[in-house]
Amino acid sequence: MTKITRRAAAIGAVSGLLLAAACGNGVGTNGAAEIDGRVTQAMNYLDNNFPATRDLKDRATGVLVMPVVTEAGLGLGGSYGRGALQVNGASVDYYSATQATWGLQVGAKQYSHVLYFMTEDALREFRESNGWAAGAEVAAVFLNDGENLAADTTTVLSPVVAVVFGEAGAHLGATLEGTKYTRIIP
Repeated sequence: MTKITRRAAAIGAVSGLLLAAACGNGVGTNGAAEIDGRVTQAMNYLDNNFPATRDLKDRATGVLVMPVVTEAGLGLGGSYGRGALQVNGASVDYYSATQATWGLQVGAKQYSHVLYFMTEDALREFRESNGWAAGAEVAAVFLNDGENLAADTTTVLSPVVAVVFGEAGAHLGATLEGTKYTRIIP
């Protein structure tokens, strides 16, 4: 049996409060319509600011759009967001993205990310799973304003390409690896 110290419990509680306080991640919204509206805004932002992502979208068999993910931590931390899986430009399923972290971290931020499923097998595996976790098979690209997406060998050959963009706030140690995606009913 593991004992939890008061300090660990306090750090966990503060981390949870930070995560909940950094609203705007879709919690308590009007369901599918709200998520779809945010997905449309996120994709329009990508199309207008990073035109090279259009090629990824056109070649992908499916696109999971997480328009707002809130991440917070103070020793212990986590992230949460909701989004939609689109096939041929239409939402077919809705997902949550969650991640728990520990270690040297402090702060809170929000960001968006899109997973481009480049093969039918990758999309099928994602849709058939009872909670898919991002791992080494995901090639991640982090975009800042004014940057261009560079298609290198990793992104061209990867079954899943993740594009992270629109970061706001300050939080050290961000990664998609270990993020768990679970189908939800909004």
